[in-house]
Amino acid sequence: MATPKPLSRRTTALALAGAGLLAAAGLGAFWFAARTNPPEVVEGEIAVTVTDTVCEPAELTVPAGRTTFRIHNASDRPLEWEILDGVMVVAERENIAPGLNSTLAERLKPGVYDITCGLLSNPRGKLTVLATAESEAAKAAPELRYFIGPLSEYRVYLSRRASELVAATATLSEKIAAGDLEGARAAWAAARQPWRQMAPVSARIGDLANSMDPLADYLAEREEDPAFTGFHRIEYGLWGQNSTEGLAPVAEKLAADAAALKDRLKTLDVAPADLAGNAADLASRVADQATGSQAPYSHLDLAEFSADLDGISKSALLVDPLVREADPAASEALVQALDAARATLDGFKVEGAMPAYDQVDEAGRQRLSEAFAAVAAAAAAYNPAIGLE
Repeated sequence: MATPKPLSRRTTALALAGAGLLAAAGLGAFWFAARTNPPEVVEGEIAVTVTDTVCEPAELTVPAGRTTFRIHNASDRPLEWEILDGVMVVAERENIAPGLNSTLAERLKPGVYDITCGLLSNPRGKLTVLATAESEAAKAAPELRYFIGPLSEYRVYLSRRASELVAATATLSEKIAAGDLEGARAAWAAARQPWRQMAPVSARIGDLANSMDPLADYLAEREEDPAFTGFHRIEYGLWGQNSTEGLAPVAEKLAADAAALKDRLKTLDVAPADLAGNAADLASRVADQATGSQAPYSHLDLAEFSADLDGISKSALLVDPLVREADPAASEALVQALDAARATLDGFKVEGAMPAYDQVDEAGRQRLSEAFAAVAAAAAAYNPAIGLE
């Protein structure tokens, strides 16, 4: 049997070139087919083809809930496909190669969204998400994941207020140690702002609250009681006795308590129901206090009530987007009550400054009490609106 002759170099080169052409042709055919053919739709998926200029279809309507989209890139460059709520990206798939498909699954709320269609300069498509019985029911009982953002934001808020309190009480201690009466008074007033802004939660830490903020009226021996410590003992000395004498140890303890409070807040368990619930509780307490005084020696109550309102607003309004969706009337009632309380406080100003509270007559105190009582009632409606009670 004759031994076959080896192929010549020319023949080998021609064979390799032919194979390469076949491979290229195959790849070209695959690319052409992938680019021109829409994705195979799996049951329950929504197919979207993105060309060089548009989405096909450019308008989609789906029910609220979890929807899976299969995006086919029929353009000649990589692209990303996005669902947008205004300027906010709701969901996206990035770097979809030409000719390939990518899936995106997202739980969507009712509304009208934009969808990107390839290049940013291309016209956008529209995605309409229709309400369902399930989505309407979900408004009244949002999943816990919807509270992650509000709770995280509130923790940041508390951390910043706690840092301000630590710095302000340190300054207060320094001013008292130096015998600077006016400087100490200013530092005391400054420290009360973050303290009252944190009041929706600080009252829950009972031992520190009792050490930092006891009122003499609630102690057996009033100002002479050994348990009369913290802010109001210092307030009594600075305004009631017009002196810093004997206050240095009290101020040092207050500063140490403020630092301890900051540490405690890092691990404090704040539940979703606490955001509106604590705000309602504080508003109710302020409504009661407004007819009396919570700064009985300095008479800086109005500034404190303003800080209380800041804290109430921050805490409750973090869940307002959820309430507004579930019960718009409840949301509107709280917003109006907060605005009315702020207007009532501002109405006491004289030449832009809050007067001493002992200059506010009984009728004025009653108006303020009623304003905070309205806030308390409106905030108390938030948790039931979103299934937290």
